[in-house]
Amino acid sequence: MTVTVRDVRPDAPADLEGFARVRQAALPFILVTPQSLAHDLTQLHPDAHYRPLVAVDDDGEVIGTAQVHLAYDSAVPGQGNLNVYVHPRHTRRGAGTLLVRAAEEHLTAHGAVRLLAWVLDEAGNRAFAELHGYRASRSAHFLRLDLAHGELPPPQDPPPGVELRPGSAYADDPRPLFELDAETTADEPSDVDTEFTDYEAWLRETWRHPLFDAELTTVAVVDGRPAAFTAARTDGATRYATGMTGTARAHRGRGLAKLAKNDSLHRARAAGYTEAFTGNDTGNEPMIAINKWFGYELCGTEVRHVRELG
Repeated sequence: MTVTVRDVRPDAPADLEGFARVRQAALPFILVTPQSLAHDLTQLHPDAHYRPLVAVDDDGEVIGTAQVHLAYDSAVPGQGNLNVYVHPRHTRRGAGTLLVRAAEEHLTAHGAVRLLAWVLDEAGNRAFAELHGYRASRSAHFLRLDLAHGELPPPQDPPPGVELRPGSAYADDPRPLFELDAETTADEPSDVDTEFTDYEAWLRETWRHPLFDAELTTVAVVDGRPAAFTAARTDGATRYATGMTGTARAHRGRGLAKLAKNDSLHRARAAGYTEAFTGNDTGNEPMIAINKWFGYELCGTEVRHVRELG
C-alpha cells in the first residue's frame, strides 16, 4: 500500500480531523482539535514557516502527521522543530520516514542548521530517531489527573494582600499577563533560548488560541499586578490541560503558583472537565512535587532529540 506525504489543506475538514485523530491516538496527553490546527495554520508568525504535514494511504486516510516550524523567536537563528507522530495501527509502513524527510527538506530550505524533535520514550521510537541521525537530549514527563474521581486538595483562601482572578478579568488589556508569561517562560528549562518580546504574536498565538480558556485560567494578584498564574487549555468537552504555571521572580517561594493552580483545577472540575494533563521537565523536581501533591500521576515520557547539520 502506497503512502503519500503532503501539506495539510486548511479548507479540508477531513485533513484537520484526521490530523487531530492521529495525534490523539499517538499522543493522548496533548490537546489538539481541528479548530486549534486551523488557527495555527493561519495565525503563527510568518517567520516560523509553519508547515503541518500528513501522511495518507491509498484510501486517503490520514495515518501520520508532522508539525514543522522554525524557532523564529529564538536569539539563536537556524533552529528547526519537527514532531512526527504515526497512528499506532499504521506504524512500520514508511510514513514516519517520509514525514521526517519532507520536514527536514522544508526546514533546511529555510535556513535550519539544528533540528529538534520530541520522541516518546519507547525503544522503537528512540531507535527510529537515532537511525535518522538524532541524538537524545533532555526529557520531560506527561502527567494526568482524574478530575472526575480523584480528590483534589481542598480550596484555599489566598493570604492577606493576594487576590485570585480569572484570566478573563484581563480581557480588555491582557498585556500584564503577557509580561508575566514572558518572565516565567524565560526561566523554563529549554533547548532553545527564547526572546519573548512580540506582544502581537502572543495575542494571536496564545491569548486568542481556541484551546486557551481565559475563564479557567487563574491569576494571583499582588498590589494590583499579576504575580503568579496557571494558564488553562481545554478542548471544550472533557479534557483540561495546564499550558503554563509560573510565578514572577519577586514573588517566588510564597506558594502562589500552587494557590492559582488549585483554584483553576477546582473550577475546571466544577465546569465538567474530567481529565487534567500537564507536563514537567524531568529535572524540575519542585514542580513535579507540586503536581504529585495535586494527585497527578506519570502517564508518559518523551525525550528531546537533536540533529546538528553542516
